Amino acid sequence: MSEVPEKDDDVVLAGEYALGLLSAAEAAAFESRLGAEPELRALYAQWAEDFAVLADEIPEEAPPARVKAALDRRLFADEPPARRGLFERFGLTGLAAAALVVALFFVVDLPGSGVQPPESPVYHADLRAEGEEEIILAAGYDATTQEMYVERRGMQDRPDRDIEMWLIAGDNPPVSLGVLPENERLRLPMTPEQIAVLQGATLAISDEPEGGSPTGAPTGDILATGPLEDV
Repeated sequence: MSEVPEKDDDVVLAGEYALGLLSAAEAAAFESRLGAEPELRALYAQWAEDFAVLADEIPEEAPPARVKAALDRRLFADEPPARRGLFERFGLTGLAAAALVVALFFVVDLPGSGVQPPESPVYHADLRAEGEEEIILAAGYDATTQEMYVERRGMQDRPDRDIEMWLIAGDNPPVSLGVLPENERLRLPMTPEQIAVLQGATLAISDEPEGGSPTGAPTGDILATGPLEDV
């Protein structure tokens, strides 16, 4: 006997679909149900309407081309083109769409949710495991506070192990930026020497003994890497 989804599960699923949080396979499965389930369509329509209202009081403003390009890359880089239509469907483009995403970002009570992302990061990096498409960690350098903002995405520590972040600039040896706590959002202070080599550098995270690498260099598995790109 097949398992029938609970109504509460469908409420959550419809909200995640409206926000574009489902994987391509999950979104396709959801869309296949929409045609046959009026109640599911009503749930999705209600979520979409509720989210759209959040931007009603945001005045329309056309951002500079470079800002819009950076926002599009940050917001939609990992979404299939068909999933980008939600914001446009409700007239939420450019800065309004960004404001909606920021508003939703702080509604969810996650570990480290009091840590705010930089408003105008100078550099941004998406870290992926080798050969994988899924982003497991995102980072952005905040020049105002001279900190690296870090956001975990479903990444779990291994038992009795820690995750350590590294800055790799050119042919120089990796420099540790610190051991990452289990908070999903955090900020790491940067030294002037580290800041000076950020342009064109790469971020990496490795699996290390508790407390971090005992040698000052990565000793465990490299879990993910990503280039720092100008924003």
